[in-house]
Amino acid sequence: QVQLVESGGGLVQAGGSLRLSCASSGRTFLTYATGWFRQASGKEREFVAALTWREANTYYADSVKGRFTISRDNAKNSVDLQMDSLKPEDTAVYYCANRDSRYGGSLYHPSGYDYWGQGTQVTVSS
Repeated sequence: QVQLVESGGGLVQAGGSLRLSCASSGRTFLTYATGWFRQASGKEREFVAALTWREANTYYADSVKGRFTISRDNAKNSVDLQMDSLKPEDTAVYYCANRDSRYGGSLYHPSGYDYWGQGTQVTVSS
């Protein structure tokens, strides 16, 4: 089993920055990738960014490309999401998720992940 805990959410003005962190514990030696997703009120959960642990390949949704950066902190065993130039439409609950298999489906879809954190709220005011 793998446990994931997100932190770093909060309230920020448009144009500001936040850094989210996803701390992993448990059987993380099997982890292939970590993804960040978000879910705004009344909307479906959507892909934000993903990172593969061994190759360090990164993937981004078009809506956040150039503003968000996903990275891994080996010392803390965490995957962070640096969010800059935030917009009101970035407001959502942000979730991190891990998957064990390289062949487990799309990195861009929630169904491709095995473990989920509880989420952290990000609110961007205009």
